[in-house]
Amino acid sequence: MTNNETKVPVKTSFSSYPDLLDWHPFEQLRRQLNSLFHELPGRKNLPEFEPFERFFSGFPSLPAVDMVEKENEYRISAELPGMDEKNVEVKLSGGVLTISGEKKEEREEKDKGYSFSERRFGSFQRAFRVPEGVDADKIAASFDKGVLTIALPKTPAAQKAEKKINITPK
Repeated sequence: MTNNETKVPVKTSFSSYPDLLDWHPFEQLRRQLNSLFHELPGRKNLPEFEPFERFFSGFPSLPAVDMVEKENEYRISAELPGMDEKNVEVKLSGGVLTISGEKKEEREEKDKGYSFSERRFGSFQRAFRVPEGVDADKIAASFDKGVLTIALPKTPAAQKAEKKINITPK
């Protein structure tokens, strides 16, 4: 195998299969409430806004994930903006790699005549079946600038498992 990377397709957003695989009642409620504001009389004069968007923004149900197969390893990268490594957990159990995390954000402003306080919380969990031929004892994770990277090294036998098959004409 060459050093070329092979991208493995991964579902990165629940909007592709809204009702089949995931159930997100709060996302559904948010869309319905926002649609009410779009139908208000005189809406054309109002600037574009979604009044309930701020309660849900920044807390995706599923983080964007890329999976790449290289010659010596598989690599998983998850985008976790605004998070740090102390709020993220990576576990391997029964051949399943699980990435989970929780984000808590609090904001408070006080000025003459008003006080503003906002709290947002959200959590996520993604699970991946670990391919055969991964050396589970050497799996490593790193976190840099909001991106979690997990290296799943292949065993020597898995690295040599590629076999070229000749094609014969009929």
